[in-house]
Formats: sequence, structure tokens, C-alpha cells
Amino acid sequence: MNTQLKLWFSIILWLWLDQVLHGGSSQNPAADASSLSDANLMFEFLLFGLEINQDDNVFLLDEELASMRKGQEFLSRINDGIPKSLRSMELMAQNMEKTPLTRDQFENLVLSMVYSALQARVQRSREEREAWGGVLLQLANVTTYKLRGGFLFDYS
Repeated sequence: MNTQLKLWFSIILWLWLDQVLHGGSSQNPAADASSLSDANLMFEFLLFGLEINQDDNVFLLDEELASMRKGQEFLSRINDGIPKSLRSMELMAQNMEKTPLTRDQFENLVLSMVYSALQARVQRSREEREAWGGVLLQLANVTTYKLRGGFLFDYS
């Protein structure tokens, strides 16, 4: 995996962990512990590797993780729960900028960043890589805004 992709995966994981650790409700410690466990699993999925097949579906390189119930849930969520085209990702990011996010929407936002990073890596043409990289930056910008109240990049 190239250095830039590892950096993006680290940023994605940091953003997710920040939401879990600081955005979680301390009124329900069991739910917070479950969220932290899910974040740790997400880290393992990213660490052991993800790939995209010819049908634009994500799969885990580690067969043991892929066979776990949580691994199957992760794959189902990333393959069935997020948009797959550049335009639909851009629209999703624009819509998420304008409204408060539920926990599920935030998780879909994080999974969309993972998918965008993977797409940016597998594209053959420079234009396609840059387009997916642009979507990834847009999604990271929305995530940072939702977590911190300010954008990473100002597009104006």
C-alpha cells in the first residue's frame, strides 16, 4: 500500500476514533465500549488490507477477518450502504454539509472516505485518480467540519 493511502487511512481512523471517544454519550458506557471495539476492528480491517474487485466491491484481504460476523457486516455496509459513483459521492458530501449527522450517517461518511481512498488508488488514469482524490478531500472536509466546526480546506 502506498504511503499516501496509508496516511489517508490513518486520518480516517483518527477521525472515526475522535468521534467514538469524544462524540459518544457517556450516559451509556456499554454503547461507548461497543463503539470503541468497532473502531478497533475498523483499524484491523484497514491494517490488514482492503481491495476493490472489478465490480467495485470492497473485500478484506485477511480471510479470517472476512469470515467474522463483524467483518461481514463491515463489507455489507461498505458495499451496499454507500454511493459508488463520483457524482453520487459529491452529492452526498454536499448534502451532509448542510444537515446534522446521525451516527449512522457519520459512519457512512467514514466508510465513503475509505471507499474513495481505495478508488483513488486503483484508478489507471491520472484524471480519475485526481477526481477520486478530490472527492476524498471533500469528504474529509465535511468530516472535519462536523467534528471540529471548521473546514480543512476553504473552496471559496
